[in-house]
Amino acid sequence: MKGVIKYLAFSMLTILAFACNNTESNSSDTVEAGMGDNMNNEVSENTLTKSQQDDGWKLLFDGKSLDGWHTFNKEKAGPNWIAKDGKLVFDPEKSDQGGDLLTDSEFENYHLKLDWKISECGNSGIIFNVQEGNEKTYHTGPEMQILDNSCHPDAKIVTHRAGDLYDLITATPETVKPAGEWNTAEIKLNDGQLTFYLNGTKVVETEMFTDKWAEMLADSKFKQWEDKGFGTFRKGHLALQDHGNYVEFKNIMIKEL
Repeated sequence: MKGVIKYLAFSMLTILAFACNNTESNSSDTVEAGMGDNMNNEVSENTLTKSQQDDGWKLLFDGKSLDGWHTFNKEKAGPNWIAKDGKLVFDPEKSDQGGDLLTDSEFENYHLKLDWKISECGNSGIIFNVQEGNEKTYHTGPEMQILDNSCHPDAKIVTHRAGDLYDLITATPETVKPAGEWNTAEIKLNDGQLTFYLNGTKVVETEMFTDKWAEMLADSKFKQWEDKGFGTFRKGHLALQDHGNYVEFKNIMIKEL
């Protein structure tokens, strides 16, 4: 009888040991498969996936140079704009030669997407449909605001906060991340239909070039540049704003519609 009991006990221990080993093996396979999936899904900065390429997206910044860009009303980019570590950087400490940075190309109907990171208490912007030959980019082009909402003075004005259609429409809901963190901004303009997205959420939607649009401009600070044609151009350059504060951009891409 004692022999039978010993045999049964030994058998049970053997089964339990096998079960534990098998569970550990399955667990290890699951982790390794997950790691492999993550590695396969990684996308390098300032590059396009095959799907994005097939869908018509194009890079505006290669991560290494300022090819395709120039300072407003100049032939090339000024010294304060640099390509550094895969980022397009505005560094006000580089020199006293500032100015907004423009795309060489002009665009009409498009979907623009980029990542931005603002310095503490900093201010910048993405200005679109810009016409050269004027004194400032914002004399002709509307702006998607870039701002540290926590401490920049503009944050006290409801239409001057991050993601706003500057001085015109408040971004709702407010989805901006703090200074020093990356935000993803999108501007989609198609036959006058204008939409802003910030960090994947629609925050502004309006229609340009209508009577209501003209009334909104007339009730804003931009009324003073009515003779410049502010907000009336259907095609123009894209601009990254020099507002005197350090700011970084990356993954700048566009799809023409």
